[in-house]
Amino acid sequence: MCELFGVSADRKIRVNDYLNTFFKHSVEHHNGWGLALLDDGLVSVEKEPVRAIDSHYLKNRLTGNIETARCMAHIRKATVGDVSFANTHPFVLSDSTGKKWAFVHNGTIFEECVLNPYIYVQEGSTDSERVLYFIVEWINRLILNGFDDARKLNFINENVLKLSPGNKLNFLLYDGDYMYVHKNEPGTMYRKVMPGAVIISTHPLDDFAWEEVPQNQLLVYRD
Repeated sequence: MCELFGVSADRKIRVNDYLNTFFKHSVEHHNGWGLALLDDGLVSVEKEPVRAIDSHYLKNRLTGNIETARCMAHIRKATVGDVSFANTHPFVLSDSTGKKWAFVHNGTIFEECVLNPYIYVQEGSTDSERVLYFIVEWINRLILNGFDDARKLNFINENVLKLSPGNKLNFLLYDGDYMYVHKNEPGTMYRKVMPGAVIISTHPLDDFAWEEVPQNQLLVYRD
């Protein structure tokens, strides 16, 4: 399966040690790596459809200081879609206001007909990218009718509940304000809570104070 990593904090923190440990897991996840830094209202994505430990670019990138208050990372073990740049996480899509949404996913959507229309508009061919298209299209409909944060959060929560049964839906989603976290398979996502920060990872990345993310519950973080 793929692996996910994410940070939501109230200030920039150094994440090199976490990322170095996380990307070493790519020994068994050789179909791509990606990193999205989500600071200061910007979305900066770096990714390649190669094994992370084989990437000269990533090796050099991790030698420099990486400080961020919000980020997500992914290492891919492909189940749907070929090995290509277009199928490498994170995926980013803008809503009708120009706000960028970023998404990483671990799992497979086996059956969900509501995602089928996005096969014809997505850049790649993964079910993961189609989930993001589905969310953003419905956010655009909410925008047309006027909505607030409460309606947005309720919408995402309701549709996660609809998509989750029968599918593996572990993901991190960032909408420019909030980071959403969800997992629906035991033992596949953990969090480390510190003062003013939370670290999310498929597996604990050090020996300190990790707890399993609650099952079938949408968690929402802001800074």
